[in-house]
Amino acid sequence: MKLKSKLMTAVAGAAFAVTAGAATAQEITVAYFLEWPMPFQYAKEKGTYDEEMGVKVNWRAFDTGTAMSAAMASGDVHLSVSQGVPPFVVAASAGQDLQVLDVAVSYADNDNCVVAEALEIDKTNAGELAGKKVAVPLGTAAHYGFLKQMSHFGVDIASMDVVNMAPPEGAAAIAQGAVDMFCGWGGSLRRAKEHGNVLLTGAEKEALGILVFDVTSAPAGFVAENPDLVAKFLKVTADANAMWADAANRDEMLPVIAKDSGMDVEATASTIDTFVFPTVEEQLTAKWLGGGAQEFMKGVADVFVEANSIDAALETYDSNVNTGPLAAANGM
Repeated sequence: MKLKSKLMTAVAGAAFAVTAGAATAQEITVAYFLEWPMPFQYAKEKGTYDEEMGVKVNWRAFDTGTAMSAAMASGDVHLSVSQGVPPFVVAASAGQDLQVLDVAVSYADNDNCVVAEALEIDKTNAGELAGKKVAVPLGTAAHYGFLKQMSHFGVDIASMDVVNMAPPEGAAAIAQGAVDMFCGWGGSLRRAKEHGNVLLTGAEKEALGILVFDVTSAPAGFVAENPDLVAKFLKVTADANAMWADAANRDEMLPVIAKDSGMDVEATASTIDTFVFPTVEEQLTAKWLGGGAQEFMKGVADVFVEANSIDAALETYDSNVNTGPLAAANGM
């Protein structure tokens, strides 16, 4: 199958649409994921963003990071929380002027591929995946991880039937036996694992250089026109992360986060326990936004080019990372 045509269809219109400019003086719209519990949701539900930023924040849930890119391109969304690096790279490589503003979360164990139990395929015989049908949300972190894992196991992607499905659809498909493998994250991954097994653990993936982290992103024009507003947004997010890092606050925050995520408390706890939320100081180091993230984005783009999923990579993604607002937030 032609991955490139499907992937470019997924981002069609996004790359060359007019990027979002200034929001109205009174409100902005922020994208996020359901079933993806994070500390910022406590601040979201408590109205802290509206209070600290002085504007009304409208929150809109999405299924994939590629859909977030399209919404930012059309001007419907001004900021996206926890957009995967691969969908960000796909949009940026196609010409959409987006910027990474922070590292939202690192989660090697919460984005993965699951093989249907009946196939009895694991890392020892993964070559048998050739010719199998897999549900993958194209242009996402799950897609990148899928490509890297198949490359590691020597499975020819061209031999597989790759179907573009958002994680909830993919989880339903593997449960019904409609696909042989699922790739995705969050609650959908948890449900898919009820019907199969992962090929590699998070630690095993990281050892292969398969990093998995999300960012807060925004159109460059919006950031340029609203630097203080963006810095305040990042400050509230950082404060929520710091609050969560103190175990004494867990009992207070967890039920609020669970409700906003559309999950029960137990599932929320098991999911968020696999997440790492780097501090602002950590994010500004060379490992992350001081160079590491830019190098990783280039690597992701090169993998997508090699897989014939995008036409070309940028020479560098340095201009797609803007640490100014985060540095300003660190000083607030």
